[in-house]
Amino acid sequence: MTSVLRFPDWCSLSEAERAAAFAQCGRRLGRIGRRLNAVEQIFSEDFSSRGPLSGMPYVAKDMIATGRSAPAWGCSLPQAQGLPRASIIDRFDQAGASLIGTATMTELAYEPAGITRRGALNPWSADAIPGGSSTGSAILVASGCCFAALGSDTGGSVRIPAHCCGVTGLKTTWGVIPADGSMSLAPSLDTIGLLARSAADLALIWRSIFGNTESAHANNPKANVLEEAFAACDGEIADICRNAIAILAESGVGIEIKSGFPEQADQFALLVLQAEAAREHRKRIEDANIDATVRKRLRKGLSISDEELGLALAARDRLRSDFVFRYLGETSVVLLPVLAIRTPHLREVDPASPHFNPRTLYALSRFTRFVNFLGLPALAVPAGFDASGLPVGLQVVGAPGSEALLLEIGSRLQAGSNWHSRVPRAIAGDISAEAGSPA
Repeated sequence: MTSVLRFPDWCSLSEAERAAAFAQCGRRLGRIGRRLNAVEQIFSEDFSSRGPLSGMPYVAKDMIATGRSAPAWGCSLPQAQGLPRASIIDRFDQAGASLIGTATMTELAYEPAGITRRGALNPWSADAIPGGSSTGSAILVASGCCFAALGSDTGGSVRIPAHCCGVTGLKTTWGVIPADGSMSLAPSLDTIGLLARSAADLALIWRSIFGNTESAHANNPKANVLEEAFAACDGEIADICRNAIAILAESGVGIEIKSGFPEQADQFALLVLQAEAAREHRKRIEDANIDATVRKRLRKGLSISDEELGLALAARDRLRSDFVFRYLGETSVVLLPVLAIRTPHLREVDPASPHFNPRTLYALSRFTRFVNFLGLPALAVPAGFDASGLPVGLQVVGAPGSEALLLEIGSRLQAGSNWHSRVPRAIAGDISAEAGSPA
């Protein structure tokens, strides 16, 4: 039997191993990352042993101003040459992390399947979607080209690619990470997010960037299973996520079943996304350099009146309070799948394909976008693999400011499983061939 290749977590490596892993990531970024069409820019960096992140190699989604190259926002031309460097980049730099490149993304971050101009490829299967819009960020983490990545999440854009590529993705509480220096799609929903191989690495980053934040409920966490979401899922997806929940129960997480689903928040999320995106990028609707499908989506948002948008936003505080009271309380998280469906083939979500199914495209963010409308944090964590060998993610949603608790839940799941560490099959040959590979 062939052994399963695995990647290590950054927090498990010694100083010498980190220096070697840093150099290895640089080589992989230029070889594997480029072959998977996930790299926008590569930066020359030396390993640094300063700070709590001491040289951790990371990439930034190409909508975040790095101060080193003009971001293109997934478009054919640079879009923001004069945008000041994002403060989140400064925070990573102060913690000692090393920015080694920027990652490809879907155009204007307005496409959940991961179809990019460069044709980014899922490292598990070239036929499967890689997920978007933080497409390249997830691909590069999954393929061992970096240990962490910055992304953004407006309706699921960190969690969907984390699911599709088999990595761990954190959508933070709205506003907790400043969005300065980043492209805006829908300001009421936009959040900066983080991707890494493991929840343990994300927890290290979280402590390093925001201080020694710990959850008061980490020793006795509780989780509510959103049963309506599981009932609406593909059966295989539901079974895989239930098996992951069983591991959490064995780790001491108290599990309870809850009924209902925040339908109104989901509906308002779509309305706000469409309306605000159209207003943010109105001048690009007639720009022939922008993809015609993206311009069509933007144009659709102009039909939503300011009054409709205002009413939706006015309902947010009430709906958030209702959700927190009913499902979260002060100590709990909510569990549901990231995707209700199996990871689709590219042809199913490509409007240019005769096999295109708009319902499939809509379904990709069915379980993620309500979280953005409510401004809550959420973690996508690998939960297993489907019958075709593609990764499946479990979503953990928490109350505002509960990132530390979400990461504790994710760490417990990964302590009892090893799905997050597996090398994707499409690049296994590359990793096996590396001299001295830790995989």
